[in-house]
Amino acid sequence: MGLRSFHHSEFPADRLRAQRQESISVCVPTREEAATIAGVVAPLIALRDAGVVDQVVVVDAASIDGTGAIASRLGAEVHDQAALAPEYGPVMGKGDAMWRALRVLTGELVCFVDGDTEEFDERFACGLLGPLVCEPDVQFVKGFYRRPFKTNGGTAPTGGGRVTELTARPLLRTFYPTLASMRQPLAGEIAARRELLERMAFCTGYAVEMGMLLDVHATAGLDALAQVDLDVRQNRHQRVEDLSSMAAEVLAAVTSRLRREGRLLDDAPVALLERPPLASLREKLS
Repeated sequence: MGLRSFHHSEFPADRLRAQRQESISVCVPTREEAATIAGVVAPLIALRDAGVVDQVVVVDAASIDGTGAIASRLGAEVHDQAALAPEYGPVMGKGDAMWRALRVLTGELVCFVDGDTEEFDERFACGLLGPLVCEPDVQFVKGFYRRPFKTNGGTAPTGGGRVTELTARPLLRTFYPTLASMRQPLAGEIAARRELLERMAFCTGYAVEMGMLLDVHATAGLDALAQVDLDVRQNRHQRVEDLSSMAAEVLAAVTSRLRREGRLLDDAPVALLERPPLASLREKLS
């Protein structure tokens, strides 16, 4: 079986509420997202109040623009990322925040969505969670979408996701061809079974999505993966100068896995910090 693809319209909120048998948490990692966080949190709170999900959590990077306060006023459970697992020192980027968030997420199914999405609505959460709720053998879901590109002269219908198209997808086609049909390997919109996430290492920065995708594929196999068409996602664009470091982190995630698999000589150190699987820490403490 190849990579299964769905459309978010297959999973309306009423269907999820009727069919779900497991608890669900939705988490929004944030950093200075005051302009968009209300538009993300409000639809999630509506899903919670309607009985579609159980928990809405915002894990905030000490934003000074009031992101956390806005989310809290709307009814989200807000945590300062630095207060989660402080024994591991400073939080080293988005992946580290997601890893720490698992400690306060109570759901058996866990969904992550980004806090900078414009025109967010329930399709993001419902679409991502749908295959987990309705397809028992699915364990991990990624979203995909069209990325418009805003310029001073207007908005082009495509052109966003430059690191995805120039780095991530070529790497997959070259080294992991069974994943070549994954449309948005770097999408921050994911959902997974908690038990699987607890067995995964988390790359600490922008490499988290690529590292997680490769590790889930290696652990659970292609049949456990799915992707969902979320139509369009618009968010702010990174400066070109910042894309190089993002691409380097994605490359580091891939090369570290290739070394692990014996497909790349270990002749140079890879500066990639990962947090251990949460389940392994529980075993040490028990």
